[in-house]
Amino acid sequence: MAKVTVRYWAAAKAAAGVAEEAYDAATLADALGAVRERHPGELTRVLLRCSFLVDGDPVGTRGHETVRLADGGTVEVLPPFAGG
Repeated sequence: MAKVTVRYWAAAKAAAGVAEEAYDAATLADALGAVRERHPGELTRVLLRCSFLVDGDPVGTRGHETVRLADGGTVEVLPPFAGG
């Protein structure tokens, strides 16, 4: 298991009630599962619309279970942003 920091932005930050949290997870799917357990409700719904960066790299359409996390890494949770 890697120790990672999950950072929330915009609506995800509002739903989580914090800007970032630490998790132990081997994959992005594991980390997001732990996030859903810790924050059932609104954040779970927000995550359905989010994109993710892992250590600065976009996850895109890759399966979350295939995205390995590195110890000390960061997962950025990015809801859709309005405006331009």
